[in-house]
Amino acid sequence: MKEKCATRSRVNLSIFFAVLVIIALVFIAAAQEKPVNVKKVPITYTNPASGSEMYSVYCAVCHGTTGQGNGPAASVFTKPPTNLTMLARNNNGKYPAQHVYAVLEFGTPVPAHGNIQMPVWNTLFRSLNFSEEPEGATKLRIKNLVDYIQSIQAK
Repeated sequence: MKEKCATRSRVNLSIFFAVLVIIALVFIAAAQEKPVNVKKVPITYTNPASGSEMYSVYCAVCHGTTGQGNGPAASVFTKPPTNLTMLARNNNGKYPAQHVYAVLEFGTPVPAHGNIQMPVWNTLFRSLNFSEEPEGATKLRIKNLVDYIQSIQAK
């Protein structure tokens, strides 16, 4: 009986130390990661009526020119940007226009890609409104961008 207890204690002790080593390695790896510096630049003006122009200027850097989540900035994210071409397919074949509109208007509820959040485009689009633009230009921008993203859905 004493031998079984001694063997069990050695096994438990070995498991305990193995878990400690794994935890230590995770902390060491996390400490060695370089922080990502996001360069903030002023938003570029685009035509509110052109969903494709807005996508190219605002979205393609992360989501890629084809919307597949493989833009030039995608590699800095812990979790890759969403593949926008699969939104309908991942929603039982129905494009989730209201959800996409809400994400553009309010942002995402949690950081989308590690410590970097997707911009709240509503706020950025409002900053583009000039006195000569109609009051609904921000909503028009979001609607046209939602419509463009719908047009790139995988068939």
